[in-house]
Amino acid sequence: MYTALLHQYQLVMSSREAVFNYLDTLKPEDLLKPVASFNNESIGSLMIHSADTYTSWLVNFARQESRPFYTADNYKDLASIRATFEQINLIVNDFLNHFKDVLDAPLTLPKKEGMELTLSPMQLFTHVITHEFHHKGQIMNMSRQLGYTPVDTDVIRF
Repeated sequence: MYTALLHQYQLVMSSREAVFNYLDTLKPEDLLKPVASFNNESIGSLMIHSADTYTSWLVNFARQESRPFYTADNYKDLASIRATFEQINLIVNDFLNHFKDVLDAPLTLPKKEGMELTLSPMQLFTHVITHEFHHKGQIMNMSRQLGYTPVDTDVIRF
């Protein structure tokens, strides 16, 4: 199963690279331009939100480490966003390696206000990659609203 998840994440990275290549065609200032219909978030801030989701669930929750979230400095330009996702790739590899023999084991951890949350490493991994794809669709929509024509960024591209 571990090998299959590594292959699956390679597909995620390939799709993400298609997003990066597309974003490289946008005017640099449009990466940071607030989009009203997306709560005045920018493409850059949404990319970093996706990175923070990996950190939150795979490091802070699953590993019970306290890693800080990314800041606006991490999305001031496309190069800084790419560098952030290089760190995320390391986080994912570490997470999958750490839990490779216990992907279905329940992790019961305190969440907030005395509540506990029980999730498996498989659920966490599935959540973070589907969360990224959800926001990838929003990013393509945001770029359309900024006057661009999005390209195909799916796992299977023609």
